[in-house]
Amino acid sequence: MKKTSWDDEKDKENQDKHNVSFSLAQLAFHDPHRVIAEDVNHSLGEERFYCIGRVDDGIMTVRFTYRGNIIRIYGAGYWRRGRKLYEEKNKIY
Repeated sequence: MKKTSWDDEKDKENQDKHNVSFSLAQLAFHDPHRVIAEDVNHSLGEERFYCIGRVDDGIMTVRFTYRGNIIRIYGAGYWRRGRKLYEEKNKIY
């Protein structure tokens, strides 16, 4: 897996808002059944993506971009839309 990085202030904001740290969120990339989807609504001049994967007992959505060979995380949470996409792609009912 590629190296992950993030902004510490953004990580704190995410923890305050969604109760998820980016150090925990990076585990979604280890799920062999993870789903990677392009975030076409929030590209802001660079390609952005979602990694949706199992972390502990839940399905987490991690928002990220690539900076060279590094995965740059900028948001994460347990969101219903991500879970639904994960279940559809992995045929879980």
